[in-house]
Amino acid sequence: MIDRTAPIIAIATAPGRGAVGIVRASGTGLGPWARVLCQRDLKPREATLVPIRDSSGHTIDQVVALFFPGPHSYTGEDVLELQAHGGPVVLQLILQRCLDVAQQPAIPVDATLEQPHAALLAHARMARPGEFTERAYLNHKLDLAQAEAVADLIDASTEAAARGASRSLEGAFSREVQALQEGLTHLRMLVEATLDFPEEDLDFLQQADARGQLDGLAAQLRQLQARSQQGRLLREGIRVVIAGQPNAGKSSLLNALAGAELAIVTPQAGTTRDVIAHVLQIEGVPLHVIDTAGLRAPDSPGVDEVERIGIERAWGQIAQADAVLFLHDLTRHAQADYQATDARIEADFAHIMSAQIPVLHVWNKCDVATRPAQTLPAATVCVSALTGEGLPHVRSRLLEMAGWQSSQAEGVFMARERHLQALARVQHHVTCAQDHLQQPQPALDVLAEELRLSQQALGDITGEFTSDDLLGVIFSRFCIGK
Repeated sequence: MIDRTAPIIAIATAPGRGAVGIVRASGTGLGPWARVLCQRDLKPREATLVPIRDSSGHTIDQVVALFFPGPHSYTGEDVLELQAHGGPVVLQLILQRCLDVAQQPAIPVDATLEQPHAALLAHARMARPGEFTERAYLNHKLDLAQAEAVADLIDASTEAAARGASRSLEGAFSREVQALQEGLTHLRMLVEATLDFPEEDLDFLQQADARGQLDGLAAQLRQLQARSQQGRLLREGIRVVIAGQPNAGKSSLLNALAGAELAIVTPQAGTTRDVIAHVLQIEGVPLHVIDTAGLRAPDSPGVDEVERIGIERAWGQIAQADAVLFLHDLTRHAQADYQATDARIEADFAHIMSAQIPVLHVWNKCDVATRPAQTLPAATVCVSALTGEGLPHVRSRLLEMAGWQSSQAEGVFMARERHLQALARVQHHVTCAQDHLQQPQPALDVLAEELRLSQQALGDITGEFTSDDLLGVIFSRFCIGK
């Protein structure tokens, strides 16, 4: 079992060399330990330049010490931060000195006493990944959605994602969840009051417009689900696989979308042998674009063992895609064998992909094709990877397929798949409650239970009802020192 009350110490900055590195400690009663470590009293929240010396009295480094007495700190406990020069060896020496001082006696041992005095920080240890933020959650400095936003802010790959994570950290998402909680609490109060006083019968609920209140909460929930879906896109992005026959221009399209020469492009069929991935951003949404080997029968002429492996990997990427960009060669559109191969590829999509995965058909080489683009189906897009024609349309269609709504971008907060699943459970129970309430003689005890389960699902988001196993999964993905 992990002792969540033991003082914890860790290097809080990323590995490697830098101008500044930070060693952080958190725990109850850090004052005496900090005094021995820094060899002086530290004023709360005031930067103090102090030497950190090893056990022989030699100075390891001059550091800026900041002491935050609990509960007015990040974790809610006493917190000490030591800002030193950012060399990895220096930081390791300071970290080891912190642990060594923690085991020193609180006051000099009196030889006349039978038992020595306890160590300054008994059981002090290295922090686990995310343990500082976990303690902030356990000490009610943050709820669980805000704590997750800390990691999302650190991991944000676009400006829009960083802004969304900042809104979640400030509590925007939690406030909307809390508003739903309060509405459900009021409605539960009405229903359970009717259960406690059956003489009120259904008139009490009708006069209070319980059905109207529940419908209003359902509409509020739908809006929250839509905004949460936008937040999930900001956090996770979408995984787009470029697929098609050899020499359709897949690598050229990846280069054009990225604005850089990421993939080798030659007239030779089968140039791309392996998966090439690159992260782009469109309107702040991360797109994980993956270029794959050209799809053709493994026994086709000229296909060697390396290309066969590349084709297998291509199909593996397609099976894991959020969206597939199926690239066609407009200059070969009239060729019967080319059409037949395209048809086989599209048929194979249906066997390995979920029906929910959208496919965007894109016809390349419109700048040199002799066949008019007007003859193609209306849902397709014509582009030139060479000149850039049609690329803005491809970008907008990809966002549309992912469900991104630019009009909501400004107020979007960060959300995770876990949050969407919890909201889906809330919607299920609210819908069941609506169905019960519409019955001529609703079962009020069942209605009350559906409302309770709705509240519990909402509590999973903020951590009101959360298992230790889930906390372990969430915080283990944080970096050490955070």
